[in-house]
Amino acid sequence: MDIAQSIIIRPATSTPEQEEVRRVFRSFLQEALASLPPRKVNCWNGYNPEFSRKLGEAGWLGITWPKEYGGRERPQLERFVVLEELLAAGAPVSAHWIAERQCGPLLMRYGNEALRKQIVPRIAKGELYFCIGLSEPDCGSDLASIRTRAEKVPDGWVINGAKVWTSNAARAHFMSALVRTTPGVESRHAGLSQFVVDMKTEGLTVRPIRNMVGQSDFAEVVFDNVFVPDSHLIGNEGDGWRQVTTELTFERSGPDRYLSSTQLMAELLDHADAGEKHHAIELGRAVAELSNLRAMSRGIANMINNGDDPRLATSIVKDAGALHEQRIPELAHLLFGAELRPDGDRFIRTQSFMTQHAICFSIRGGTREILRGITAKGLGLR
Repeated sequence: MDIAQSIIIRPATSTPEQEEVRRVFRSFLQEALASLPPRKVNCWNGYNPEFSRKLGEAGWLGITWPKEYGGRERPQLERFVVLEELLAAGAPVSAHWIAERQCGPLLMRYGNEALRKQIVPRIAKGELYFCIGLSEPDCGSDLASIRTRAEKVPDGWVINGAKVWTSNAARAHFMSALVRTTPGVESRHAGLSQFVVDMKTEGLTVRPIRNMVGQSDFAEVVFDNVFVPDSHLIGNEGDGWRQVTTELTFERSGPDRYLSSTQLMAELLDHADAGEKHHAIELGRAVAELSNLRAMSRGIANMINNGDDPRLATSIVKDAGALHEQRIPELAHLLFGAELRPDGDRFIRTQSFMTQHAICFSIRGGTREILRGITAKGLGLR
């Protein structure tokens, strides 16, 4: 494919069917969230298994998946509508988020049939949750340098090593882990494989990591002779790098990459002075950025729906989305200069939380440097 063609993100047309999905789902969401505590900030790390099960029972998870795996075989842009509404409402989605976003699609594409039937329908029901084992201590953002190893034994593999910054590892039922199965190969991208690891397996230790906002969503996961059966190998041995780059496409392409700061954006608009030209200019620019990011993200959903390869486009949009999200707390300080503290009014609390939390936006899902390296390589610049 021509390089220029590979990064063209064509607009996705909104249809009456999509708007009907939005109307129906918004009504469902209003009722489902009514009994839950108020969300202090719109960020998708809120964890509530009961809410995830409600979504699954109502058929709102895995809606693009085949019906035999619990899906509804709906277009990607209808799923996009569901994601937008969840994020706009600040719904507590993190229990099912990773499993539904990338692990289900990964298993349906590469997993054996027994593994698909065992796991994927339960993800669609909102009752089974995943974490992703990628980053490792001392490896930084260089995923190809991972050292966690799996050695072949009768009927399975034994894994030793460690993963770090693993979201929801202390709460997940399974991990999708990328490990090295063939050491000493010439290419660092070769000899890697993916496994589904039961988080209750003997020898697996999860150590929560407390972040700047006082939460322990991240964890270090240590593998000490952890046995994984042959049936839990995802795809073929040695195909891990190709598989994980496909998986990261699902992780980087959605509206969660530019809507984490949307509640603070709403607060800024509420507090803006209509007669202050500086407010109009700065907030107008931010709203325009948000609109463009939405158009690009919807375009990528359409690419996935049409079977096109969106990997280069997702790197560009994810990087642009992180820049936008990190700029919103800075914009709040520029326009209003409020003191950061957790006990202020809703605007102050939201601004304080997002100022502390936004640092991770350029790290999660691939660091800014890695994404720009992928973009440069895709454009033939390196």
